[in-house]
Amino acid sequence: MTAETSVPPKKPLVNRSAGHANVWRLLALSAFLLVVAGALALWGHAAGGFAVLAIFGFLAAIGVLACFALALGFLQFSTRSADAGLAQDFMDNLPVGTLMTDERGRIIYANRAYGEATGMHSAQDARTFEQLLLREPEAAEATYRLSNLAREGGDGQEEFRLSRALSGKAQPTWYRVRVRALNSGARRLSVWEICDITDERTEQETFFQELQDAIDYLDHAPVGFFASDEVGSIVYLNGTLAGWLGLDLTALDAGKLAVADIVGAEGRALLQTAARAEAGRMRVVDVDMVTQSGKRLPVRLLQQAETASDDRLGRMRTVVLNLSARKEHEVDALEKAEIRFNRFFNSSPMAIASLNGAGHPVQANAAFARLFGETVADGTVALEKALRDESHEAIRGAMETAMQGRAGIPSLDVELAGEDSRSVRLYFSAVSDINGESDEAALVFGVDFTDQRALEEQFAKAQKMQAIGNLAGGIAHDFNNVLTIITASVDFLLLNHRSGDPSFQDLLLIKQSANRAASLVRQLLAYSRRQTMRPKMLNMTDVVADMHLLLRRISGDLVKLERHHARDLWPVMADIGQFEQVITNLVQNARDAMPDGGNIAISTRNVASAEVAGFGYPELTYGDYVLVEVADSGTGMPADVAERIFEPFFTTKEIGKGTGLGLSMVYGIIKQSGGFIFVDSRMGEGTTFRIFLPRHMPVEPAVAKVETTAETAHPGSKVDLSGTATILLVEDEDHVRAGNVRALKMRGYDVHEASSGIEALAVMEEIGGEVDLVVSDVMMPEMDGPTLLREMRKTRPELKFIFVSGYAEDAFAKNLPEGARFGFLAKPFSLRDLAVAVKDMLEE
Repeated sequence: MTAETSVPPKKPLVNRSAGHANVWRLLALSAFLLVVAGALALWGHAAGGFAVLAIFGFLAAIGVLACFALALGFLQFSTRSADAGLAQDFMDNLPVGTLMTDERGRIIYANRAYGEATGMHSAQDARTFEQLLLREPEAAEATYRLSNLAREGGDGQEEFRLSRALSGKAQPTWYRVRVRALNSGARRLSVWEICDITDERTEQETFFQELQDAIDYLDHAPVGFFASDEVGSIVYLNGTLAGWLGLDLTALDAGKLAVADIVGAEGRALLQTAARAEAGRMRVVDVDMVTQSGKRLPVRLLQQAETASDDRLGRMRTVVLNLSARKEHEVDALEKAEIRFNRFFNSSPMAIASLNGAGHPVQANAAFARLFGETVADGTVALEKALRDESHEAIRGAMETAMQGRAGIPSLDVELAGEDSRSVRLYFSAVSDINGESDEAALVFGVDFTDQRALEEQFAKAQKMQAIGNLAGGIAHDFNNVLTIITASVDFLLLNHRSGDPSFQDLLLIKQSANRAASLVRQLLAYSRRQTMRPKMLNMTDVVADMHLLLRRISGDLVKLERHHARDLWPVMADIGQFEQVITNLVQNARDAMPDGGNIAISTRNVASAEVAGFGYPELTYGDYVLVEVADSGTGMPADVAERIFEPFFTTKEIGKGTGLGLSMVYGIIKQSGGFIFVDSRMGEGTTFRIFLPRHMPVEPAVAKVETTAETAHPGSKVDLSGTATILLVEDEDHVRAGNVRALKMRGYDVHEASSGIEALAVMEEIGGEVDLVVSDVMMPEMDGPTLLREMRKTRPELKFIFVSGYAEDAFAKNLPEGARFGFLAKPFSLRDLAVAVKDMLEE
């Protein structure tokens, strides 16, 4: 049985409610009518009896109608008064002080708890919240904000502390005051609630102080400690560990520091592998942490972690022991050896693991897990499952040899399975000194040499291209001499034949064919990077824009040509004529790859040095570049074709439709300009050529250099190319020399000839040095052209020189004295070209 105790409700401090006003008015009216009727009847008024009967009849009629209404359910007794009484009792007994005011701030209602909280015991003492705290500076701001909310009909609450309680107690007290709007018909009321929260605040402060004490204890503990979340971000780090690592805790934000930042990539992989294998258990790991200064700190980690998934570490709580701080006598020899081995094993950049007879890893280090994957490192799957199928048989053979205890197992070069395949060299070693309690059968060491293989392939490719270039350049040099003889001979014949002569057209055909052959030779020289170039500062956007109409005609009607240019493009140094050939060839190739039409997009933009590594081209060196891209939506190329696309005479076109020198010339021009060119292509997805030209940093404003020749000085006029000067012609090819001597003598010059540099010096001595100009080939036996110039200018510093060569002048200018002045004539040339060059040099 339980005893029920009835607590009488508390009376309100103030209650000015007018809830029953209408009921009292009705009762008053009824009483008034009855009094009037009774008075008339008592005084004997004639109408008195009738009035009484009428009133009672009226009331009886109302009663009968009310009975019928009650029976039919049209009329019911309301419990509103009872409900109002319950609400009144609820409000009166609330433990929270409650005050109700109208829109003018007048008190409508205040319960007893409000009086007790504010020290008021009668309705005469009742004051509003604003009046109560008017002289309390500690609550002034809170009072101001709450008063504004009350006037605006809003809700809100404030907490503040008073040095003396409102009830009169001389002790500091915390209060929580809340105001909220209450709409009662046309009236807008404000409800204020006040609560003493001193005990709650005291409890919070006690808890906070205990937490501060715990943190202080952890920060000054003799061991390090850190906690991390699922993704490996450190959420807590104690002061001891921060001091070891050189970290500033005041500047360290939670979640900004990762586990990999303090244990390195090897340590992170090791921890992840351990979390997979020993989830939920305490484990000991010896690793090296990395301090802010970059030094290594040997530590032992005692940690407990949840199961790691995918690339996540799982939540970890880790105690860190500083092994470098331990005294020598505190560590015995066996433990010291174990620590050193663990540090070596876990920090080694080489992948190391022990395998059982089935090829599953028994123990693996971090590098092994990072290279072959977590599922292989923790022994879930065999090592061979991480490799391509063609390597499985070799792995099984190496394991069988190791299980037989044999030494000298040959290394294996294998490829990892997957799209991003990497090359790994594996070294196997038999385990013969392990007792029967272990199932380890072999040790395997893995070295990732993917980058080395890529460099080797790149170097081999560069050597191949260089060898082809040297061969092409040598052929072009010899072929130039042949073309020079043919061109000179045809020119002599044309001098003796008029246009009406039957042989004249045949001679013109020979000369046109020789010119065409000379064009092919120039392309070979471009590939071998031995052509003559005149670089100047260019803006690639302007160059491509000026070529737009030409490129539109080249691309044809079925191809849509687009240009995309970035702003503020950096300048580059390039030969504008050569670069126009590059763009023209690339657009022609793109058009041929789209026989049914498509899109060609030419775009230019700056590539800062920080972006270079993102392209993934090993050959591309660090620096700022201007990138020119030519992309098409054509058929694309397979990988084996893309590898050979820049080789001379390699073409995918039908016989008779291409020489295979177009892209070779593009390659040579870009390389000679100091740039790089790469091709990315996939079958059915199109091809993109990327050209990287080094950014040019001009030291001073560029000044245009105008080369004035005998023909450009007087355009449109017939130029006199004759002369009487003495010329020494040096050429090792007899037919070339004979043709050039004949051509110069026809112009009136006094010509001496020599077949080599040694002979030229002898001729010079014979004629007493009376020579106005020396025209010399560059490549000659015994003594080349640059050496001849140095020897002759020892006695005649002002002697004028013209070099003749099939190579670019850059190929031999480096062998000349600094600042040496000379003329240059590229082979093959016509008789007129020779006469113009001689005339220009003599008149300079």
